[in-house]
Amino acid sequence: MDFARSDSLRGRARPQQAALIVDDQSIFADQLARLLRADGVSTRIVANGSAALESVDRNPPDIVLLDVGLPDVDGFEVCRRIKGNAARRLIPIVLVTGLHGREHRIAGINAGADDFISKPIDTEELKARVRSLLSLKRYTSELESAESVIIGLALMVEARDPYTAGHCERLARYATALGSELQMSDKELAALRRGGYLHDVGKIGIPDTVLLKPGPLTPEEFADMKRHPVIGADLCGNLQSLGQVRPIVQHHHERLDGSGYPDGLRGDAIPVLAQVIAVVDMFDALTTDRPYRQAMTLSRACEELLNDVSRGKLHRDLVRAFVSLIRRRPDLCPFQ
Repeated sequence: MDFARSDSLRGRARPQQAALIVDDQSIFADQLARLLRADGVSTRIVANGSAALESVDRNPPDIVLLDVGLPDVDGFEVCRRIKGNAARRLIPIVLVTGLHGREHRIAGINAGADDFISKPIDTEELKARVRSLLSLKRYTSELESAESVIIGLALMVEARDPYTAGHCERLARYATALGSELQMSDKELAALRRGGYLHDVGKIGIPDTVLLKPGPLTPEEFADMKRHPVIGADLCGNLQSLGQVRPIVQHHHERLDGSGYPDGLRGDAIPVLAQVIAVVDMFDALTTDRPYRQAMTLSRACEELLNDVSRGKLHRDLVRAFVSLIRRRPDLCPFQ
């Protein structure tokens, strides 16, 4: 039986949500399944931790009700492994346990559990807690789907221009590598990866006559092109998952001396993550063929970045760190 997935962004009726029940006591597991099915939730039952991990990986549910005392891998470890998987960590997990000690709750919290139900269960409490977590899961799934749509738009923009093939993927790779070099947090690295894909999404609103023009842009056309960071930031909207990405999209063309756009920000007023994307965006532009010039060598492109530091446009420390990284890691730039 396939678990139903959220399809609300396509305007269809919401499909049934699904629960995975993990318990080696079949009578208790069947009781939980009946309660959830009566509340409109489809169910699947497995009897041990290994089967639970395989099931979650193969067919992710919308919620997991997980017994702690399993015969192979205990519930705490199963929970820890699910929450440690970036693709599965948003699945809510309810630990169902007869253990009532404070230390067991702390262990569950440390493993990443979202809620606890004590045995013997209170049926109304169980249904209320499951409804609440499924509602939250539906909301986060819709956010993820909306983000996927926006990333799809960004890749459509890239596909419009044969000279930018692979640009988004390269920027995501360069930016996260530089962020790691600078020892940025996991959240910042995730924002840089998304920012690499989404930085130019606003070009979806720029006419092909401007976007694909082979020669220099007129002042009017350049003014039109400079709208794309604002369009892109508006597309990101208020999506919580893109909270750190929106400033990247809006400000990756700003320059330290105030000569950038759209807001003419100067110095530290430019978000650091946007400055990182600015550095790697310029590097990728220099090292790929364009209608008006051939790609530069890695060495020449690095010189140009350092020249922009001297001109007061790019941050010295960011450029030096990237130049050092790209010279040390030729695998990041395999076409050179």
